[in-house]
Amino acid sequence: MTFEQQWIEYDYNPYILFTSEGKVLSLNSEAQFLLSSFNAKEIFELATTYASISFGFKTTFIDLEFGRYKFFGVTVGYENEDEIGIKLYQTPSFKLSQKCPTGELVNIYTLVDLCISTNSINSTANFVKEFDPTIPEIIVDSNEFIKILNKIYACYINNEYIYTKIYYRVGEHVKFDNKKYSLFAIEIAGETKDKQRETELHTMTKNSDMFIDIQSKITINLPMIIS
Repeated sequence: MTFEQQWIEYDYNPYILFTSEGKVLSLNSEAQFLLSSFNAKEIFELATTYASISFGFKTTFIDLEFGRYKFFGVTVGYENEDEIGIKLYQTPSFKLSQKCPTGELVNIYTLVDLCISTNSINSTANFVKEFDPTIPEIIVDSNEFIKILNKIYACYINNEYIYTKIYYRVGEHVKFDNKKYSLFAIEIAGETKDKQRETELHTMTKNSDMFIDIQSKITINLPMIIS
């Protein structure tokens, strides 16, 4: 692999090269993660939609969302009728803090279950859980975490179903004091959000050391600091 090819392979932004029929010819590591969850046909249709009328390259700034992936633009290029390539530019999913999180070593599943139990007392919502069971105990400020998570559940409390998912953020990490830490996410979602409580959540998390992503789903992103 040449140096130029390595730049493409390890780019944070997904890159895919298709045939004119939509078959994947090549892709980088980040695109592999993207296509593990989404059909290549969707990305191919995106490429043909935003391609230039004539041969060449065209960059378009547009907000796109594929599950946990969010993009702010695409570049599409082709030099013949046989191949077409697309590069999608990722929107940073959260603002990185330079301050290393502090707290105590806790079992994150216990805290999440505690919050679910508390919020289910006066609610008719069905709490649906999808947990990756391999997350280790981590260092977190449990009081702050519980306050934020309770406020997030309050945003969805009038829904019939409230979904909670805990999963690794594959290939993503943060660095504190020159040490790299993998990330995992706690994602909460429902059909609708209470706008007033969402505004309160924005205020609460404005100066938080936690990485909170408030979109259609609300996600707490946590580094796996175990000591």
